[in-house]
Amino acid sequence: MIVDTIFVNIFVTLLTEKELSPLSYIITYKVNTKITILHNFMNNNITILGIESSCDDTSAAVLRNTTLLSSVIASQAVHEKYGGVIPELASRAHQQNIVPVVDTALKEAGVTVDQIDAIAFTRGPGLLGSLMVGTSFTKGLSIAHNIPMVEVNHLHGHILSHFVDLPDRELPHPNYPFLCLLVSGGHTQIVKVDAPDKMEIVGTTIDDAAGEALDKCAKVMGLPYPGGPIIDRLAKEGNKEAFKFAKPRVEGLNYSFSGLKTSFLYTLRDSVAENENFIEQNKADLCASLLHTVVDILVDKLIKASKLYNIKDIALGGGVSANSALRARIEAEGAKRHWRTFLPELKFTTDNAAMIAVAGYYRYLKGELSPLDATPIARYEEMI
Repeated sequence: MIVDTIFVNIFVTLLTEKELSPLSYIITYKVNTKITILHNFMNNNITILGIESSCDDTSAAVLRNTTLLSSVIASQAVHEKYGGVIPELASRAHQQNIVPVVDTALKEAGVTVDQIDAIAFTRGPGLLGSLMVGTSFTKGLSIAHNIPMVEVNHLHGHILSHFVDLPDRELPHPNYPFLCLLVSGGHTQIVKVDAPDKMEIVGTTIDDAAGEALDKCAKVMGLPYPGGPIIDRLAKEGNKEAFKFAKPRVEGLNYSFSGLKTSFLYTLRDSVAENENFIEQNKADLCASLLHTVVDILVDKLIKASKLYNIKDIALGGGVSANSALRARIEAEGAKRHWRTFLPELKFTTDNAAMIAVAGYYRYLKGELSPLDATPIARYEEMI
């Protein structure tokens, strides 16, 4: 287990230098924070530092209101040889990366720590050890510079990434209410978004997530980790009608991908028994057919949700939103069904701190600050 060493060291140093008791410091922190928020509201010029550390990417970003000033991401290559993310290795890498990443983000944005109005951090869901690094660092920085903290749900960040603007242009934003198809390695959901702080999950996977299914099928084929992007690339060279895989029959708007994964595995098992070179000889067609099936499953339920709620602003979010086949299908369905479709820029599809900062910005506007005793939450269900 990772100890909050960063937080403890800064906290003890601060109390020693200022000769404050922990209780008196916390009271001072709360009073000063309220004064700072009131001042920022009056000036309408809010600068947010975002910190993201939910899995294997350490990221920091700076936003002024909703305009992105900087975004820095340190990825971890150490997991590739293991075929998946190793939590202990991920948390250790976060400890090494978080200080230089935050420092670089501040320098690229042209701001100092004392110009930051709030620190938005990912509280969860995610890997507990990784989340603890980001949370601990945020606490230490918050106390050292008397900056309020704002906790963010990682999945809300993916959804609200559609409201980040670039310095040279304002990106198109969906109107409320809108539907967001949130697809990642750990989650697959259809979310009805009525406001930045009002979201309802109307459909979710009852077993595997779409990204997880793709990665596992890639691993069975012997493809390196992460398998999803490789399947996307190989699928462009294959015939999507070459193989037929099982599609689940799940009532309502919920998803299931375990049956598809089993169907794919059985196809490989039976075919390899007859031809040991089957996978290598049919790799592109297997990827194309698998991806076509996954996209069909995802979009079919999204169409049902759009009809059910009579909503035509449709957004895509999460790591799998970078998949070219899914993006093309959403755009095609949008043209056919008169949707306004919103696809995130590729740099906002993977885990990034810009989305955490913008989600934190909206919470900060409402005065929803995080207490100093906030702890990471690994599971999404525990955040509801």
